[in-house]
Amino acid sequence: VQLQASGGGSVQTGGSLRLSCAASGFPFEDYAIGWFRQAPGKEREGVSCISSRFGNTYYADSVKGRFTISRDNAKNTAYLQMDSLKPEDTAVYYCAATPLYRSGGCFVDERKYDYWGRGTQVTVSS
Repeated sequence: VQLQASGGGSVQTGGSLRLSCAASGFPFEDYAIGWFRQAPGKEREGVSCISSRFGNTYYADSVKGRFTISRDNAKNTAYLQMDSLKPEDTAVYYCAATPLYRSGGCFVDERKYDYWGRGTQVTVSS
């Protein structure tokens, strides 16, 4: 089982980045995907998730309207499009997968996610 997050980098306030989460070793289409982030000195927090069957989505209030989560089951890849980035978005971003959240909504309770990838750094400068 492998999840690989990529696409991080350094941008200025207002910029955009697109994170990718490439999965292998499990039936991707049956797993919900969540994005989490951890800023220096802070606890990890849930950012967004997308369910497996119907692609229902959830966004934390802090990113709602700026971030868009999506998935391409044919490519075993999920994405997090991040627009209008702010310095407070600076963090290491992780993707994770759970067999829960198939037909209903999803949640970013990290205790429910079985597989985790290594993070990718996002730095937003003012």
